[in-house]
Amino acid sequence: MKKYLVIGNPVEHSLSPKLHNYWFKKNKVDAIYEKKQINLSGIKEIVDDIRKGNILGVNVTVPFKKAIIPFLDEMSPLAKETQSVNTIYKEKEKVIGENTDVYGFSQALNQIKFNIEGKKFFILGSGGVVPSLVVALKKSKASKIIISNRTKEKAEILKKTYPFIEIVEWGRIKSFDMIINATSLGLKDSDEIPLDYKEIGKNKLFYDVIYNPKKTKFLLKAKEFGNKVENGKTMFAYQAQLAFQVWHNIKPVIDNETLELLEDD
Repeated sequence: MKKYLVIGNPVEHSLSPKLHNYWFKKNKVDAIYEKKQINLSGIKEIVDDIRKGNILGVNVTVPFKKAIIPFLDEMSPLAKETQSVNTIYKEKEKVIGENTDVYGFSQALNQIKFNIEGKKFFILGSGGVVPSLVVALKKSKASKIIISNRTKEKAEILKKTYPFIEIVEWGRIKSFDMIINATSLGLKDSDEIPLDYKEIGKNKLFYDVIYNPKKTKFLLKAKEFGNKVENGKTMFAYQAQLAFQVWHNIKPVIDNETLELLEDD
């Protein structure tokens, strides 16, 4: 039986196995998809298993989207542009890195009919998924992209690649139409993001890349203060759709049944 994996640390929150195994059944693909928590030292073994054909495809989540790059033979143009890889496969004896997060995020905003053009975006975090968000927003003509990270130096590194972004100190807020939590803050109940929700006001869009739990404190508080909220469930589903297509040459359907499947955890 063909084997696929999602790797990360932590990885227990991932619904990738649930979604891909559901699509395997729907599309009559004889395969199994599992999750595996690894450390940085475990990346080489995973890539070696792809090279040997023991694993046919891997999704990469926090915190390895950039760290995995040196172990790959090639990358797609988008993976090179973002320096962020979340999907891996083997083709003609080469292990290739792909980015499906740009597509996932763009499709998620299309689904809620949020027009990016001319809007101001505030991103919290500068980790593996952030370059994908920046590229997606820039391609759709965002007027301003502001980034704030707990470690400012990491955000400054990002600015070298994307000089058009603005960096502000962690905890400081600037005017925005949409704010995105792209940190891992929210995976644990005790996690807090230092935001003055009262000062921010209402009728903004708060978006959390995290999809499990469904409602982080970031989203719950934003709603309390009269803002619209969205979690990362739809982005997750669409990035998975493209990964599935890359691996199997089948574009699985994302419908209400698919999204409901991701609700009951």
